[in-house]
Amino acid sequence: MSNATNEPLGPVLTVGQRIQFLRERRGMTREVLAGLVGKSTSWLKQVETGRLQQNPRLPILLQLAEALRVRDLSELTGDQSMPVRMFTGPGHPALEDVRSAINSTSLVPTGAVQPVSTLRARLDAAWRTRHASPDHRTALGHLLPGLLRDVQLAAAMYRDADRRRALALLAETYGLAQMFLAYQPAQDLLWRVADRALVAAQESEDPLALTCAVWFLTQAHRDTGDFDAARHINQQGMSAVQSHVDDAGVDLLAMWGALSFELAFTSARLGETGEAWLHWEEAARIAERLPAAYYQPWTSFSRVIMDAHAVTVAVELHQGGESARQADNALSAPIPSLPRRGRHLIEVARAHHLQRDHAAVLGTLELAQRVAPDTIKYNGYARRLTLELTEGPASLRPQAYALADRIGLLT
Repeated sequence: MSNATNEPLGPVLTVGQRIQFLRERRGMTREVLAGLVGKSTSWLKQVETGRLQQNPRLPILLQLAEALRVRDLSELTGDQSMPVRMFTGPGHPALEDVRSAINSTSLVPTGAVQPVSTLRARLDAAWRTRHASPDHRTALGHLLPGLLRDVQLAAAMYRDADRRRALALLAETYGLAQMFLAYQPAQDLLWRVADRALVAAQESEDPLALTCAVWFLTQAHRDTGDFDAARHINQQGMSAVQSHVDDAGVDLLAMWGALSFELAFTSARLGETGEAWLHWEEAARIAERLPAAYYQPWTSFSRVIMDAHAVTVAVELHQGGESARQADNALSAPIPSLPRRGRHLIEVARAHHLQRDHAAVLGTLELAQRVAPDTIKYNGYARRLTLELTEGPASLRPQAYALADRIGLLT
């Protein structure tokens, strides 16, 4: 059944055979793909070998499509075309302006360069705007193009210490851009900024910039299902700055904690229960060393975020009872960032989904939509859960359809 080409699959293959072909083409094991969609390895084997009497339902097909990075469901089903972006989120209206700014780097840079202190102040203001805005992508869409162009120009034209400071700012600015690009049909652009951020951080010789770039690159690898690469770059980044942590300021300590949690997240995605909770506990110990009111703007790492992180670990491990317990503990956590609180509520909805509590799933998603409409609109988990609810209990369907309309699923 192997096919060395990347040509479209023919109509004679079954859905299961298509899934197996696409999985093997990505070098992904059954265990990894099954874990990404919350199913057992034996279930996936039955799908691929045609032993199940029915094909996976649409919500699961959408999860498979996202995990396998296919753009059209016809690649999985062989039926009529249905773009995956219909369910995983549209491109933001500002996407092309952001793309143009990222691609505006010149081999012969020219123009007026702003002081590094001015760029630092602009970037700090952009982070504050992101966390305070329910429509954070729209807010960033206005700020990012100009900021990207100006920081890229500074990194190209400054020399010596000012250039290193500008490069550290550039790595951080690319991280902010990656947050704008997440869950959008722009994987090429997301990888471009993730890779550029790491190069800029390395050239800056700034340990804080390096941990920032590593944190973002770890997420990029994990979101594509390359868990080995995610874990490797995560561990490399921690090793590179380990000698600086004890004597450094609070920001680098927080980044060490954030990277510790990323190891927990990756372990949870792989189903490594002991490792996941071990790394979460290490991150929690680091969080306790931070000032009570501290909130890291890049990663949200803080004392207040650890309960939300516990929900994520439990959900990724498919621990229904534990995820529900953690969700109850963390639901009222005073997370100061609106988009991060919206994302946390989506994780709580996933916890309720594991318990098959459809009403709680819908209620939590509706709350997430009120808190951060820009977050739920582009979040693949939220869109799939909403779609599933439109086919769920009859008493909830009117509410589910209303939510689907508000987040753009019906347009």
